[in-house]
Amino acid sequence: MNKINLFIVCGLLISFASTAREVKVKTGIEVLKESDFKILQGKRIGLITNPTGVDNNLKSTIDILHEAPNLQLVALYGPEHGVRGDMYAGDKIESSTDPNTGLPVHSLYGATRKPTKEMLEGVEVLVYDIQDIGCRSYTYISTLFLAMQAAAENKIEFVVLDRPNPLGGLKVEGNLVEEGFFSFVSQLPIPYLYGLTCGELAEMIVGEGMISQPCKLTVVKMKRWRRKMHFEDTGLPWIPTSPHIPFAHSAYFYPVSGIVGELGYMSIGVGYTLPFEIFAAEWINAEEFSRALNKKQLAGVAFRPIHLKPYYAVGQGAHFQGVQIYLTDFGKARLSDIQFHVMEVAATLYPDKKVFDHAPENRFNMFDKVSGSDFIRLEFSKNHRFADIQSYWTKDEDRFRQLSKKYYLYKS
Repeated sequence: MNKINLFIVCGLLISFASTAREVKVKTGIEVLKESDFKILQGKRIGLITNPTGVDNNLKSTIDILHEAPNLQLVALYGPEHGVRGDMYAGDKIESSTDPNTGLPVHSLYGATRKPTKEMLEGVEVLVYDIQDIGCRSYTYISTLFLAMQAAAENKIEFVVLDRPNPLGGLKVEGNLVEEGFFSFVSQLPIPYLYGLTCGELAEMIVGEGMISQPCKLTVVKMKRWRRKMHFEDTGLPWIPTSPHIPFAHSAYFYPVSGIVGELGYMSIGVGYTLPFEIFAAEWINAEEFSRALNKKQLAGVAFRPIHLKPYYAVGQGAHFQGVQIYLTDFGKARLSDIQFHVMEVAATLYPDKKVFDHAPENRFNMFDKVSGSDFIRLEFSKNHRFADIQSYWTKDEDRFRQLSKKYYLYKS
């Protein structure tokens, strides 16, 4: 290759790399700003948000709407962890006044999880701007659903400012929720990983009649987002969605260990520096455990032995051993399956520590709610083999993928 051709090729490569780095998705709030807030002008606005509701320059949606001269923001509504994100998971939150704006803050994770008629008094449009992580048990989509329901019942418009699903728009894993197991951690009849943005999910909620009354829904679509994108591909800054999802990649690991984590049976890294990225206990031998798991040759997954002392939560101050999970090929990895393989290997290596013989029974109810059924627990506990529940766990995925396509707002 002569020097001229070499320079051309190098120039093209540099240009391509530069372009790839410059790819930046415009979220719903950015698109709304570009339109000069047209759909909100002349209306009294209620905003459901938290610290993740920011524009591409990290300015809060609260401040953007409050400062806009042509808008009237009259109330704020906070999900789990609160409007300012300063509450622990599960903590009940009282309604209050926002010190920065003087606006009333109505808690949707306290005395009620659904906006009441009194909370909505004088509001003409509810706006939702929260970054989600694409997993059914993460409670923000439950807040979305109940807020849409309240808006429909009170004849209030509902606007979703759309944001990326950090897992992309292609991963669908897990069974639909069974009757009798709907709860705030499994509010909707969708798989554990559902492969939609919050805007697309809102469209599905309306389109599939999940709300009994008509909901006047508007989704402010993103620009330049594609289904194959992971969060790192968007060029957007990551704001911790909750205390234990500090980084974008934390969202990838939440479904890896979140179900078994409900049992308090072993540490999943909450209370250590690797939330949702490990499986560890006092009774595990790290090297033996990692060898057995790697022997399974799970697609897109590898395990490393780890020794640790948790700072708080399960195993606080104790010497634990276990494995750290590595996602070597995100596209091929079955994220939610990993925890079931871990439970199986633990039962094989340490038969006196079989999960449902060892975990506190008072945690079974939450495990079932997050799983969307008690079948997983009851069937797995017979022989402690993932193969016994695998067909049930995957049975609804293909049908849901097909249904979802009706509500896609973005290309692959």
